[in-house]
Amino acid sequence: MPSTKPTRPAAHDTARRQGRIVSSHGRHYMVELDDGSLRQCFPRGKRSDAAVGDHVVVSLQGEEGSIERILPRKNLLYRSDELRTKQFAANVDRLLIVVAPEPPFSDDLAGRALVGAWSAGIEPIIVLNKADLPSVAEARERLTVLRELGVPVVETNATDAEATQRTLLPLLKGRCTLLLGQSAMGKSTILNALVPDANAATQEHSQALSAGRHTTTYTRLYHLPQGGELIDSPGFQAFGLNHLERDDILRGFPEFKAFIEHCRFYNCSHRHEPGCGVQQALEHGKITAERHALYTRLIEELEARTLY
Repeated sequence: MPSTKPTRPAAHDTARRQGRIVSSHGRHYMVELDDGSLRQCFPRGKRSDAAVGDHVVVSLQGEEGSIERILPRKNLLYRSDELRTKQFAANVDRLLIVVAPEPPFSDDLAGRALVGAWSAGIEPIIVLNKADLPSVAEARERLTVLRELGVPVVETNATDAEATQRTLLPLLKGRCTLLLGQSAMGKSTILNALVPDANAATQEHSQALSAGRHTTTYTRLYHLPQGGELIDSPGFQAFGLNHLERDDILRGFPEFKAFIEHCRFYNCSHRHEPGCGVQQALEHGKITAERHALYTRLIEELEARTLY
């Protein structure tokens, strides 16, 4: 992992350089330049659309810099509700969704995270943490629906760092992976198992930014020794998808695709129309009631937004 201390440039260093955003702190970012050094950078203008994982062009000015341009992205994962939008990360290959038997994880949050991933073209993987607890059997059963959709489900006990490394590191090699989960699932313990110096690096990073209050609340990219990056984001208790349109939502339900072709109407909402292929698949058990109920909620939320 490169040093987290900003490099002091020469006084005449004002050239434009390319880099990658490795942490986000509200109105400022830490950018890793193409030579591995780090600079604190600010966006131009009042509003910034930059996210951790973005490749950017920066203009260096003394010990700081300004973000001039965001280079083309492969994708952007974020959540949004009526009050705010929270960007998680850009240019992500895989999403590790951490769940646990205790406290019980939210099926709705896990389902929404999957919709967000699939709509952005990101491969999701479920990590069932705390697999040593007796209640893990019930959690496994609840994940059956997602496993049958083809979502990989891997189990770990993050307090066993070596076992966690053996289980997860092969999945991360050569990829940019976002670690995501609702609060209390053990996500931070997994991060510390995979990146043993994560706490020290985070503290040094915050000191370099004079922003220690952000130590546990900001998004951060870590380089993995065997190759690849792991992006850690704060835990959450809600996953709004207000930014998704109807076609985006449908991409989040890949199991619908084969049945949509049999719908009688081209603009079928897949909820109540006669001759709906999705409804017929639901009646024959080829689509689960849980997944269709989530789809219905998301469409109803979309329709409620368009009324105002």
